[in-house]
Amino acid sequence: MARLADYFVLVAFGPHPRGSGEGQGQILQRFPEKDWEDNPFPQGIELFCQPSGWQLCPERSPPTFFVAVLTDINSERHYCACLTFWEPAEPTQEAASAEDAADGEEELEDGGRMRLSPSAPAPASQLFAPKTLVLVSRLDHTENSLGLIYTVHVEGLDVSLESVIGNLLTCTIPLAGGSQRTISLGAGDRQVIQTPLTDSLPVSCCSVALLFRQLGITNVLCLFCAALTEHKILFLSRSYQRLADACRGLLALLFPLRYSFTYVPILPAQLLEVLSTPTPFVIGVHAAFQAETQELLDVIIADLDGGTVTVPECVHIPPLPEPLQSQTHSVLSTVLDPELELADLAFPPPTVPASSLKMQDKELRAVFLRLFAQLLQGYRWCLHIVRIHPEPVIRFHKAAFLGQRGLVEDDFLMKVLEGMAFAGFVSERGVPYRATDLFDELVAHEVARMRADESHPQRVLRHVKELAEQLYKNENPYPAVAMHKVQRPAEASHLRRAPRPFPRLDEGTVQWIVDQAMAKMQGAPPAVRAERRSTVPSGPPMTAILERSSGLHANSARRLEVVRNCISYVFEGKMLEAKKLLPAVLRALKGRAARRCLTQELHLHVQQNRAVLDHQQFDFVVRMMNCCLQDCTSADEHGIAAALLPLVTAFCRKLSPGVTQFAYSCVQEHVVWSTPQFWEAMFYGDVQTHVRALYLEPPEDRPPTQVGEALAQEEPPSALDVASEQRRLWPTLSRAKQQELVQKEESTVFSQAIHYASRMSYLLLPLDASKSRLLRERAGLGDPESASNSLVTNSMAGSVAESYDTESGFEDAETSDVAGAVVRFINRFVDKVCTESGVTSDHLKGLHVMVPDIVQMHIETLEAVHRESRRLPPIQKPKLLRPRLLPGEECVLDGLRVYLLPDGREEGAGGSAGGPALLPAEGAVFLTTYRVIFTGMPTDPLVGEQVVVRAFPVAALTKEKRISVQTHVDQFLQDGLQLRACTFQLLRMAFDEEVGSEGAELFRKQLHRLRYPPDIKGTFAFASGATHTPGRPGRAAKDKGPSLRTLSRNLMKNAKRTIGRQHITRKKYSPPSWEHRGQPPAEDQEDEIAVSEEAEPSTLTPSAGLKPADRLTLSSLVERACCRDYQRLGLGTLGSSLSRAKSEPFRVSPVNRMYAICRSYPGLLIVPQSVQDNALQRVSRCYRQNRFPVVCWRSGRSKAVLLRSGGLHGKGVVGLFKAQNAPSPGQSQADSSSLEQEKYLQAVVSAMPRYADASGRNTLSGFSSAHLGSHAPRARVTTLSNPMAASASRWTAPRGKWGSIRVSGRSGGPGVGVDVGSRLAGRDVLGPPQPNGAPPDSGFLRPQRAALYIIGDKAQLKGVRPDPLQQWELVPIEVFEARQVKASFKKLLKACVPGCPAAEPGPASYLRSLEDSEWLTQIHKLLQVSVLVVELLDSGSSVLVSLEDGWDITTQVVSLVQLLSDPFYRTLEGFRLLVEKEWLSFGHRFSHRGAHMLAGQSSGVVPIFLQFLDCVHQVHLQFPMEFEFSQFYLKFLSYHHASRRFRTFLLDSDYERIELGLLYEEKGERRGQQACRSVWEHVDRLSKKTPVFYNYMYAPEDAEVLRPYSNVSNLKVWDFYTEETLAEGPPYDWELARGPPEPPEEERPDSSAPQSRRRVVWPCYDSRPRAQPDAISRLLEELQRLETELGRPPERWKDTWDRVKAAQRLEGRPDGRGTPGSLLASTVPHHRRSLGVYLQEGPAGSTLSLSLDSDQSGGSSASSSRQAARRSTSALYSQFQTAESENRSYEGTLYKKGAFMKPWKARWFVLDKTKHQLRYYDHRVDTECKGVIDLAEVEAVAPGAPTMGAPKTVGEKAFFDVKTTRRVYNFCAQDAASAQQWVDRIQGCLSDA
Repeated sequence: MARLADYFVLVAFGPHPRGSGEGQGQILQRFPEKDWEDNPFPQGIELFCQPSGWQLCPERSPPTFFVAVLTDINSERHYCACLTFWEPAEPTQEAASAEDAADGEEELEDGGRMRLSPSAPAPASQLFAPKTLVLVSRLDHTENSLGLIYTVHVEGLDVSLESVIGNLLTCTIPLAGGSQRTISLGAGDRQVIQTPLTDSLPVSCCSVALLFRQLGITNVLCLFCAALTEHKILFLSRSYQRLADACRGLLALLFPLRYSFTYVPILPAQLLEVLSTPTPFVIGVHAAFQAETQELLDVIIADLDGGTVTVPECVHIPPLPEPLQSQTHSVLSTVLDPELELADLAFPPPTVPASSLKMQDKELRAVFLRLFAQLLQGYRWCLHIVRIHPEPVIRFHKAAFLGQRGLVEDDFLMKVLEGMAFAGFVSERGVPYRATDLFDELVAHEVARMRADESHPQRVLRHVKELAEQLYKNENPYPAVAMHKVQRPAEASHLRRAPRPFPRLDEGTVQWIVDQAMAKMQGAPPAVRAERRSTVPSGPPMTAILERSSGLHANSARRLEVVRNCISYVFEGKMLEAKKLLPAVLRALKGRAARRCLTQELHLHVQQNRAVLDHQQFDFVVRMMNCCLQDCTSADEHGIAAALLPLVTAFCRKLSPGVTQFAYSCVQEHVVWSTPQFWEAMFYGDVQTHVRALYLEPPEDRPPTQVGEALAQEEPPSALDVASEQRRLWPTLSRAKQQELVQKEESTVFSQAIHYASRMSYLLLPLDASKSRLLRERAGLGDPESASNSLVTNSMAGSVAESYDTESGFEDAETSDVAGAVVRFINRFVDKVCTESGVTSDHLKGLHVMVPDIVQMHIETLEAVHRESRRLPPIQKPKLLRPRLLPGEECVLDGLRVYLLPDGREEGAGGSAGGPALLPAEGAVFLTTYRVIFTGMPTDPLVGEQVVVRAFPVAALTKEKRISVQTHVDQFLQDGLQLRACTFQLLRMAFDEEVGSEGAELFRKQLHRLRYPPDIKGTFAFASGATHTPGRPGRAAKDKGPSLRTLSRNLMKNAKRTIGRQHITRKKYSPPSWEHRGQPPAEDQEDEIAVSEEAEPSTLTPSAGLKPADRLTLSSLVERACCRDYQRLGLGTLGSSLSRAKSEPFRVSPVNRMYAICRSYPGLLIVPQSVQDNALQRVSRCYRQNRFPVVCWRSGRSKAVLLRSGGLHGKGVVGLFKAQNAPSPGQSQADSSSLEQEKYLQAVVSAMPRYADASGRNTLSGFSSAHLGSHAPRARVTTLSNPMAASASRWTAPRGKWGSIRVSGRSGGPGVGVDVGSRLAGRDVLGPPQPNGAPPDSGFLRPQRAALYIIGDKAQLKGVRPDPLQQWELVPIEVFEARQVKASFKKLLKACVPGCPAAEPGPASYLRSLEDSEWLTQIHKLLQVSVLVVELLDSGSSVLVSLEDGWDITTQVVSLVQLLSDPFYRTLEGFRLLVEKEWLSFGHRFSHRGAHMLAGQSSGVVPIFLQFLDCVHQVHLQFPMEFEFSQFYLKFLSYHHASRRFRTFLLDSDYERIELGLLYEEKGERRGQQACRSVWEHVDRLSKKTPVFYNYMYAPEDAEVLRPYSNVSNLKVWDFYTEETLAEGPPYDWELARGPPEPPEEERPDSSAPQSRRRVVWPCYDSRPRAQPDAISRLLEELQRLETELGRPPERWKDTWDRVKAAQRLEGRPDGRGTPGSLLASTVPHHRRSLGVYLQEGPAGSTLSLSLDSDQSGGSSASSSRQAARRSTSALYSQFQTAESENRSYEGTLYKKGAFMKPWKARWFVLDKTKHQLRYYDHRVDTECKGVIDLAEVEAVAPGAPTMGAPKTVGEKAFFDVKTTRRVYNFCAQDAASAQQWVDRIQGCLSDA
């Protein structure tokens, strides 16, 4: 029973003590005046009566009523019913408020109390003060009583107020039980009070329904989740009653959980600072204070009047797990709007009347009750009953609950289970023996029904209505009674002048009534309602909330069978069988069922808690356990670690007598063992088992077998059932028995605590104390805060652990650190569980003393185990696969065992490309002098015996980074290393533990040493030759005549002499410093030679004869690539007198032959004829790095020239153009050099053919393409607006072709000519742009234009004033700098070879990162600039490219322009010449840009040359028939320009190469023995063996100018960046990649049965071109094979190919008629040419044929076609051969005996009288000379004798010997006659000399 009301209080307005306008509440009277013993008087009632503050009102307002809720210290709620009415203010009150009247008025308005009533205007001066009647009660039934008291007062009823209040305070009613109580307070009233049936169910009246009406479904669900996940919730409304209802409604929804945080439905204004509390709350505040709630950052604000819920950005409210969220939402909408279901029906049934508000309220609550039943279904199966007596102690196993419900990842449920409300739920509802309510029945019995109803909305609704009925019945057990009668005041009674203020009551009278009632109560017997208690039903076991199929690892019975079989094989000792199954088992163990199966099977093999295994069995069991545990999270939701815990202490092996190793020492590296929550759950589970066993002892009289049968028949009772039974019996037991049971339970808990302390020490102390570092880093052991959510704070654990640390004397020892951490961890655990389980403090102290001893003992045991285990033979690891090495390549570090981990590329991991996962692979990394190589095999057992190779040249390494590696299946891996190379390779490795950190560090150091050698001699290209041939005598031993050394010396002298007088300008790059720079110049000046015929007065001394050294210098220079090219272009030839005819506009100047003017230029340069050599020195000063403009190419057709130079210095042309006035007479040296420069440019212009009118020269800017057609047809340009039309009228087609395969017309129209500079500055404001990024209509190329365009950097040409009188024009463009290329390349590397998988898989992230790199944008700019220059040159203007220092972007542009303009450079020989000339001779800084030396380490890799090759690749793609070389050739060069395997791409200029003696190595016998030093030699050698560098589609058009499209949309990402061949590593070291050729499978002699010729080709593993060669390669291979079979020496592929092409040209022309069907008709439109393959109908029916070559003549005669047939592809460039191959006095085949112990070989010999040489080649058609015999060295030619191995068929007289100063050569001719002829010829040459 409870009092209806505890206190009655009268509160009135009183003045504020500080005299402000606001008043404060004063308690006038309270009854009873003494506090009740069981219920003290609540403080602060006066604040809650007027939550908005106490204020006077200018008029009388109607009375208001609301119920505030106060919560006391015991979490008891007190309901304060407040009825407020207004009385005229007394004079004292008015005076108090008049002091601050003005403010008061405003405040009143703010307070919202000014309700002016028209009916009774009060006098202006009259104010009204509020007065409040308050009833404080623990029951929420007091509304009527206060109204009655007010009515008695207002209506003046003849009833004593004292007696009414006395009766009210003494009235008692039952708390629950559904009884009806009728009471009367003695004022003629009759009140019926109904109590709810059960007090555990909340009473909500209509509050839930109102809440939904005000806020809507989504908002209420949001608040519901927020309240459950402990967020702060604030309600706003103008009505206090609504605030109270909303809060009450929200809490009613949370049932069966109770809200345990701050709960204030109506918060007074004075307490608003409560809102900034850090704890969660549910609070209501009047809407007037909304402004003050604005700055609350983490509070969810629900505005009841506006219907909105505002969630701050920083707050995340997890939603309900699906499908519950959507199901709940749909049921709520049906309940709130029943017509929703019928809204779409054509014939809706008669509408059912909507439920009453009260009923709807219960239906809404029923939905949430069902929701909780679904969420918490089966929760009782996860309760651990730790103690039964004296009071039950119950814990909830959260992890197991989440795991079994399948909601491990669910944020919502996770937070709910960790919340305070759920903790209260467990302690209240976990009790096994108690009264049950609706929720218990729902969870226990209705789960199956709810699951079945899920898909039937009608059945769900029916269930909801049934539950609603029960909830309604709980609140209203009886039908409404009509006897209810309470007086109310008359309408508008508050406006009548009250006869008197509320009287002061007589305390004595009220107290007397209360005392009388109390005396009566004491006499009466206490009304005790017997509580019906029972065992709480557990309900069905839990199921997952959503049956997810586990997809990949659906554990079929077959998989479980495999696990069982494997374990039985292990224990039966069938190790081979087990080994076969192990991979399948480890794969199956990814699934939960298989892991459970494993633990069950292992349990079967444990007898008496121990199972001794042999070493192999032990290894197998440990591997399987580790595999199980590696997928366990720290919480162990699926109980796998829990099931394995007893097993790891059971399985063991004997290491030596007395030393046993248990499995736990091998499975420690899992995070689950260092998680306190896991140990707590395990401990409680075990305690529950033992406590249950205490009470389940079998009766003694029954034999044990019967006991077993009895148990088998009936299900044994669960721990909760046992506990429930014990709780029922507890009151009946005697005191002694109770005491005994309590002690038994306590000792059970205590013994388990000891057991767990040792268990934890087993799993936390590492076998090897040196691993303490790892252990400390594991979660939880380091810091006490993160260790546990323990509520035990100030216990003794800390102090004992500290004392242990300080007193044990181990402070400095390594183990003490580990031991101390473990002791602290165990102590915290023991503290927490023992305190919660009610262990006595004495026992707890004893435990704290024992823990350090347990740990110490275990450490000692482990030392012995560790010592013995190290003596075991190590487990056999896979054999290391040794990589194949190149000749000269040596191992620096032999195989270090590593795991190659997958990176961001999907292919190797078996991603989207398909195929099994090749990575991770287990193997070794080798470091050689040339490469970093990984070889190994995939760890995935399904891949089979595949070898994985990943390698890259050491020189290509760009970044090395340490990475941390996740634990591997078997071992714990320590260090990881990620190496990224600029050849687009990535090695992501984890070192095996056997390597150790020292091994890993050594690897890094050695790698660094090889990557950045101190000087060039340390690179592989130099070191390999030296080490490979140790027996060779030094070259200096026999210096013949003027050798390289003298050449180098001469060069150095001159360079040093000129260094002093050189005009040193501001430079970014200074050449290397030479040792003798400080010495005075040498005396002998005779070695300077004059090349021009006229003697030049300045620097060159005229000299009559050349010294032999200089002759060699110049002849060597003449043999350089640039001179051969100048000769071909007709730019200058060097005759015997080294002079030229004056008619030529340009000449070869040797001014730089000693590299004195410009270090980075070649020795011979092309300059205008009219410029003297001494002027060049001065011109060079105007340019950066002294790189003055020189000619590098001349158009054969328009005779325009292409020049290149460095950028301008500040002075020079730019200064010239900027100066407004003429130069003053007193010029400085700089001005004079500027004049020289102007003269020089003038000379260049003058040297050009004058085809344009000099007087009215138009510049490039501002000329309209409309003038186009009217000018001379010289330019031959048309617009390409309609390609089809252009091809139809052939003569109007432009010279050259566009790389388009489209037929769509381009947007035509006359383009407005635009300034070229702006066009290239990246702003495409060009005419109408072409769709593919081609330059706009060629209309902007006009016939009248400047003779020379200077393309310069925009920044450098700023403010330049173009002068119309000048004959040149500046074109400023924006170009990127080297640092931008570097940054872009870095990003490109990361995009193409990512280090880790992308956050969002799929192509989008790759494309995004590719775009971010801006690599393709840079290529677009390069192509765009190059095409512009090609256009200018083609139209007859010359161009000077003068960008940056003239060695990066200038080189790219100049090379591209020549490649596009001149077909010769698109051949193999031509491309080599182009690279040698423009990149090597003109000083591109390969070593600097590739960071080859230690000095360049900081500058990083800037792949300028790679970018150029990418541009060539783009052009190649658009014009596949124009290039003789293949795409592989470009990739080969891209790889080797960074690899440092060849010397070609080392050093920064010819000057440096000469200094090292690289440039002009002697040709002769000795060179053959060395490995290839030059990449070109290597390419030539390979080309003889294989057509891999040759493009079969090569069919060039003569004099074809290419104009590729350059838009980014037309560019393709080069597959060089992305492709990978894991089978053999990069395919660019051909000797390694090919491997020994295996015979095809079907031809192996032992294969009797016919075998399939099919094989699987994996992308990224196999080399696709190798596995599936193209048709022509395949045919050539087949031919070679057949020739070998027939016993013929196989012919060169090139000869075969040329013969086939020639034959193909001839066939089909017997009658000399037109073009045969197999040939390309010349009418094929231009834009189709780039496809490369033509399909055409032949004369006899439709035949398809591939055109291999083409002729330009459309209707050529048969004779011309025969001529063409004789012209092989090699003939295309045979006219450009060097002088070497042109002078052939006599030639033929001779057999030559090799050097010592070498066989005789047939060679093609050429006797050259001019060069006085006897050269020999491999074949007649060979262009590369194999060796040279210098006739100057020949001493005698005599007949010889046959030696061993000589050809058998020839006579003895066919032999002759040639004796030189070095050795004797043995030759053999076909017969005696030809031998005699050779002897005569050679002797004739000797006599001529």
